[in-house]
Amino acid sequence: MQWIFWLIAVILSAAAGYWVYRADKRRQVPYPWLTSLLRSLVVFFTLLLLLVPVITITRNVTEKPIVLLLQDDSRSIANALGNDSAAYRKNITDLTAKLSTEYKVVQWGFGGAVRADSLFGYHEAATDISAALARAQEYYGLQNLGAVILATDGRYNQGANPLYQDLSLHSAMYTVGIGDSTAQKDIRITSVYANKTATLNSTFEIRADLIAELCKGYNNSVTIKEGEETISSVPLAINADKYDRAVSFPVQATKAGLHHYTISVPEAEGEKNVANNRKDVFVEVVDEKKNILIVSASPHPDVNAIKEALSGLETYRVSVVSADNFPTSLSSYNVIILHGLPSVRSRIAANLIAARKPIWLILTGQSDLGAVNSLSTLTHTTVMQAGPHDVLPAYNTAFSNFILPQQILSVTDKMPPLSVSTGNVNVAPGAGILFSQKNGAAGGQIPLWVLQQGAVPSAILMGEGLWRWRLYEFKNTGDHAVVDECIRQTVAFLSANNNEKPFRVALPKYVWSDQEAISLNAYLLNANNEQVNTPDVQLVIADSAGRKQNFSFERSGSAYSINIGIWAGGTYTYTAHTTYNDKPYTATGSFVVESMPLELMQSGADYPLLYGLAKKYNGGFVPSKNVASLYDSISHNERVKPILQTDTETVPLVDRKWYFFIILLLAVGEWLLRKYWLAQ
Repeated sequence: MQWIFWLIAVILSAAAGYWVYRADKRRQVPYPWLTSLLRSLVVFFTLLLLLVPVITITRNVTEKPIVLLLQDDSRSIANALGNDSAAYRKNITDLTAKLSTEYKVVQWGFGGAVRADSLFGYHEAATDISAALARAQEYYGLQNLGAVILATDGRYNQGANPLYQDLSLHSAMYTVGIGDSTAQKDIRITSVYANKTATLNSTFEIRADLIAELCKGYNNSVTIKEGEETISSVPLAINADKYDRAVSFPVQATKAGLHHYTISVPEAEGEKNVANNRKDVFVEVVDEKKNILIVSASPHPDVNAIKEALSGLETYRVSVVSADNFPTSLSSYNVIILHGLPSVRSRIAANLIAARKPIWLILTGQSDLGAVNSLSTLTHTTVMQAGPHDVLPAYNTAFSNFILPQQILSVTDKMPPLSVSTGNVNVAPGAGILFSQKNGAAGGQIPLWVLQQGAVPSAILMGEGLWRWRLYEFKNTGDHAVVDECIRQTVAFLSANNNEKPFRVALPKYVWSDQEAISLNAYLLNANNEQVNTPDVQLVIADSAGRKQNFSFERSGSAYSINIGIWAGGTYTYTAHTTYNDKPYTATGSFVVESMPLELMQSGADYPLLYGLAKKYNGGFVPSKNVASLYDSISHNERVKPILQTDTETVPLVDRKWYFFIILLLAVGEWLLRKYWLAQ
């Protein structure tokens, strides 16, 4: 319809110009056509301002397809390439140069994280393929991403299995297999499971998962030791080339304190990679049961689910009460689990702050979020109100506060949603996020299950429906192992080291890699059970040979913290000491540094994984020596083509100052000519 107004403006401006032309011709103006033209333009631009105040401008831009190269930059790639690394780099460089003539080529390197520089250093200590693919979708998902070239050995040791990753990549994926796909003889301990705490004189279980390849005929024993003492052993007879097994060790808790156990399996004849034949695990033995209090705003099946998960464990004594029967004193309880509390009817926030006990908040529709946020001195977390909605869980593969069963991803992917009444969640730096919201904003990064370590540890679950999780897990697997372990380990996290000691040292974990910096936190309580950091705290760390190093804790908020950097592999003991009000305090413990990079846990290349990814995303697979052939594959792929982007812009004339200056200039020009010719 806009053309009608343009036509009206042209007709009226032409009529005005013709009228001026006739009038100026009678006046014998030297150039009547010039004044007529100026008048027509003034009228035309003025009418456009009135009739067509907004002009639409359309631009067409051709956008080249993007070809993204994801280059695995982990240590295993250097081992896989060997002496061929220079030739491989030249082939990749030639390929990207050739592709750059027709496509926009972007190159990323990845290991444990993604970066855009130093692609061929091969020094990353971990490999997370799923994170690299997720980053590609996040960054280029709405652009013309034509193809992804994934160059790797297919071995990942962080993140989810990329074959089962839920991505919406519409581009073709071409995988480049690096390394030898021939299986090598290897026995490895993949995971170890144990409760963080055990009760004195009880018997607890430590479990380990083993995988063996090409070790048929192997006969030996898996042993568990504490120091040099062998506690137990399990016979291991391998009768197949592909073999996996879980072994269990019953351990008697005969002495209170922190115990360091080592599980190991002797190497097979001809086995080259023996770095993965050993695992360390720490268990704290306490000389009394932990009293766990569960308080609910109203009867709910979640409460029974938590109670059943904790039942049968010698470590805990569980009490369940309603909000109406909330205890007047909390001093006898080690952990308090609150379901739907604090609520509008039960204002108990002041009691919780005064007690300074580890708490686990399970938020429901009855929770008073104002009262919950008033507990931020304990939880270090604030939550926003939102309407009730269902949220699916997404397991955080980077979570490291405790170890969960290996099948957690396959189990939680089938879990029903939790009912959530919260919006955005702000957690303190360093908080452990066990689950995030899969269908939340910001790419599913809103925390769902949070654990916060501190002088008073805390945990928050943002929704209700744990009982459904247990039912669905039993339906799919025949037991409640994963969900129960999440509950048990959360309670263990809260109750660990909660022995009312005025001074203690806490580590995020007891087993570290020789590639990560080690951090320790210290907490000092005064007579009122309040956290203080007035005095200095000294730290002495000794290795197995007795060599010692001295450090001083730094003050952090009302606590202490220190980062002692990267340490060589070995077993270390620490002693922290301070003096407060003329009274000395000491805290001791130990930790292990493993000199076994994640990249050495497995060797060889996983070509089936790369074949599967190429097939899933409609691409192709090539070994690294044939990487140059990818140019023909990509160039002949009809889906990898330029797209025409149409950009439409609306320009309000009233906002353009230059438009008024044009009208003014034309009007002034006509006026000056008439003044000069005396034709006014």
